[in-house]
Amino acid sequence: MGKIRLLDDHLANQIAAGEVVERPSSVVKELVENAIDAGSRTIDVTAEEGGVKFIRVVDDGSGIEPDDLELAFERHATSKIRTGKDLFAIRSLGFRGEALPSIAAVSRVEVLSGAGDDGVARRIVIEGGAKLAFEEAAAPRGTDFRVKDLFYNTPARLKYMKTVQTELGHITDYMYRLALSRPDIAFRLEHNGTQLLDTAGNGDLQQAAAAVYGTATAKRMIPVEAETPDYKISGWIARPDVTRSNRNGITVVVNGRYVRNFQVAQAILAGFHTLLPINRYPLAIVRLEMEPTLVDVNVHPAKLEVRFSKDAELMEAVQRAVRAALQRETLIPSGMAGRERRVLPPAGSQPQAVQETLRLYDARPGIAPGSSARETSAPPPAFNPAPQGGAAPRPAAPYGKPAGTYGAAAGGTAPPMPAAPSRQWEPRDAERLLRAMAPSPASAPPPAAEAEPVERDAASLDATAPPAAPIEEEGPRFPHLYPIGQLHGTYIVAQNEDGLFLVDQHAAHERINYERFYQKFGSVEAVSQLTLFSHTIEFTSSEAQTLRDRLPLLESVGVYLEPFGGNTFKVRSHPSWFPDGEEASLIEEMTQWVLSERSPDVAKIREASAIMCSCKASIKANQSQSIPALESLLARLAACKNPFTCPHGRPIVVSFTKRDLEKLFKRVM
Repeated sequence: MGKIRLLDDHLANQIAAGEVVERPSSVVKELVENAIDAGSRTIDVTAEEGGVKFIRVVDDGSGIEPDDLELAFERHATSKIRTGKDLFAIRSLGFRGEALPSIAAVSRVEVLSGAGDDGVARRIVIEGGAKLAFEEAAAPRGTDFRVKDLFYNTPARLKYMKTVQTELGHITDYMYRLALSRPDIAFRLEHNGTQLLDTAGNGDLQQAAAAVYGTATAKRMIPVEAETPDYKISGWIARPDVTRSNRNGITVVVNGRYVRNFQVAQAILAGFHTLLPINRYPLAIVRLEMEPTLVDVNVHPAKLEVRFSKDAELMEAVQRAVRAALQRETLIPSGMAGRERRVLPPAGSQPQAVQETLRLYDARPGIAPGSSARETSAPPPAFNPAPQGGAAPRPAAPYGKPAGTYGAAAGGTAPPMPAAPSRQWEPRDAERLLRAMAPSPASAPPPAAEAEPVERDAASLDATAPPAAPIEEEGPRFPHLYPIGQLHGTYIVAQNEDGLFLVDQHAAHERINYERFYQKFGSVEAVSQLTLFSHTIEFTSSEAQTLRDRLPLLESVGVYLEPFGGNTFKVRSHPSWFPDGEEASLIEEMTQWVLSERSPDVAKIREASAIMCSCKASIKANQSQSIPALESLLARLAACKNPFTCPHGRPIVVSFTKRDLEKLFKRVM
């Protein structure tokens, strides 16, 4: 007698339930997705004891036809696909025909469904896969699905259920994802009599995000919009100061279906490049729309994972869309948590006097486009502290400097702010600032006593300004700030007409140096001179073998090592612009990075090396600077491509508006 036999339907359904129904949240997922496919506008979910004891899903969709209700609980019975071709153009959330029989095989199920407006419906009761009742009933259009005692007949599965809070966490998480996936549907979730979710269903994604994450967080989100010939990208992302400790804050929706996709999540992270602190992750809702033929949703039993046909093109589009959205914003966190930020005016929208001031500042005599103040022999023009015959009034500083000022428009570098003859001088307004900056025969170099501290402070800040990287998207940029002084020798206290700003001087200098070194590491072959010095580094046998294979990576950034016997390597040469006195430790850090990185490449080592150099070359905390040196630092920071965070993702500037200060001092209530 043969050994191979067909499984009976009941046993086959129990086996299938092991894949489809992993826990109570799987039941909620399958039933709610069926309700969405039925065209429901309102879906109510009720659960008790984490969903193990009771789950109820009520919708106002098209319902199940009376003749189809029994058939719906047969294996592989579906209305979603008919031929093999349909698998390559799936537009519905459910299509396998496994959900209902799998659920019914491991629970007690009661379904009441009406497909018309006459109030006539059908009711079916199934326990452990066995039909107990099938009868006519009265009910409005829609479906009422009740699941009791999940896994009651499979005690081994029931034994491994987690705590009520854990199972409830899985249910709420998926309901939140569905609410963000379909803001056009009103979702309600209740557990043990407590309402956990209630969305309006008006199609506004930001309102859905407010229902999930709270109003304060939703107000800190910015829209994402982009389109390519194959893909449409939309959604909302939180500002970089709103972060999470893991990737769970990233929601990816493909053609209305919530999915988990590592590649898309990585593309979103890449769009936040250097804007997030280490080990922090963004809050993002990214919706992707494409032809169904470009995505395969039939690669996972629970349909949570998908495969894209043109994945490289899609990832690049997602990364660019996120980056463009962030570059349109002035990403300065508020010192007052939870308040709304006032968006600065777009570049180029400043008053004419301000634009003219900035244009003339770029055209100062003695500083050619593309050169820095250190490279020219002509002294900077002195500030005229006030119009003739009057004292300098209080400032009304311009802000929102357009991209490309401070020499960037000509493809050059960002010269430091000119030295002021008095450290107490503050510019009044754009018109007087224009007259102060305009070339004048009476202009003279600052007095020798003042020039000496300015020169010393500028040297400590590495006054050779980095080339300003081009900004890809026009939009609000770094505000024009006027330094007042320093706090604890670490934070620059600055102001403008918007309010008070605190600037981390190390983070600011680190960002300036990072963009400079990043550009240098991208063209090391153009370095005219390589510095030679005698330095050896020892490794273990395995490290030495790995390093031999990865020497070309170090050479790509201008560091050349050669074997020096055994497991020792000698540094033969390195770029001459490495931070003075830090060459040995820097090269050792670079070699350790090359050894520790799982899959290093030229782009990664270029970025890592730039970050290492920028940290070592930047001023540290507790280093006092003069006001002109701080002006130079702020001017060069404003010319950076990303002046809002250091290369490690920490914020550079925190702001307090005038209203924030008035609230603190109870001037307004």
